[in-house]
Amino acid sequence: MLANPPFLRDRPKMLSDPLSDALDLINAESAVSGTLLAGGAWNIRFPRPGKIKFNAVVKGTAWLVLDDASLEPIRLEPGDAVLFKGTHSFVIASDLTAPEVLAVDLFRETIGRTARLGSADEYHAVGGHVSFNAAGIDLLLDSLPPVIHIKATAPEAGVIGWLLTQLAREMDAERPGAACAAAQLAQLVFVQVMRAYINNAEPLSPGWLKAIGDEKIAPAIRLMHGDPARNWQLGDLARAVGMSRTSFAERFKTVANVAPLTYLANWRMRLAERALRDGSEPVSAVALSLGYTSESAFSNAFKRIVGLAPNRYRAAARNEVLPEEEDFADVA
Repeated sequence: MLANPPFLRDRPKMLSDPLSDALDLINAESAVSGTLLAGGAWNIRFPRPGKIKFNAVVKGTAWLVLDDASLEPIRLEPGDAVLFKGTHSFVIASDLTAPEVLAVDLFRETIGRTARLGSADEYHAVGGHVSFNAAGIDLLLDSLPPVIHIKATAPEAGVIGWLLTQLAREMDAERPGAACAAAQLAQLVFVQVMRAYINNAEPLSPGWLKAIGDEKIAPAIRLMHGDPARNWQLGDLARAVGMSRTSFAERFKTVANVAPLTYLANWRMRLAERALRDGSEPVSAVALSLGYTSESAFSNAFKRIVGLAPNRYRAAARNEVLPEEEDFADVA
């Protein structure tokens, strides 16, 4: 059995769970975008974010309406948190009949990170976004609905509420280290919202998020993530979770929407993408670290799953020019 790949060996043991693995893989980092204070009758239209964003209500109530006609308006209450997949424009308003204000215009005129509208003492929300690299992000995005609404009554709401209180204090106090503390708190808010969704959403659509929340499938995924270079067989994984081969294979495919060994192959390629993009190891070393006995076998698998040969992928990734992100309307 081969040792873990070099880009996994030094990772803390506490990170060996599928959600942490995925967030680490895509370098997911949360950042606070700003604060919205509003009062009276107000109505703000936000453009399609194009990235994962979150909004948390510290005080007051509002309506959230996505441009997806199939979704009902969402009532936001104090302590609620919302995660946006980034695929839809939306409106947040105290009164949906009030004249619309464009978020881009409102936040362009903001001094600092606090936007004010109306009497600005009834509604208080903190917004943020999640930055990540492109490789592997589909693992997360493909499993998310357009919007996740975690109510203040959810089991995890107590933790989210505490985090929001601390986050609001850091945003307001401007103490030394406030930016760093706010970023860490924002990361915890994001993770807690994801946890709440995995644990409480019913029904979750088949896919990766449902799989990592399944009591039988999640342990098998942890095993594959913990030792991706191992020559895992269906029987090994089935025995490890106390199931027959047939029952395990059927349940995995039903829950994850992909067969177990196909999942393993895809996960290896996600790790390979990161190694090729961020590291300097030759392709042969990456292949060996992921359990492939030859560079050609690895290259064929990589091209079949990713669509490019490893060397071409590495060259394309290093020459990629990322567009600059707009800062306006990040409060969302």
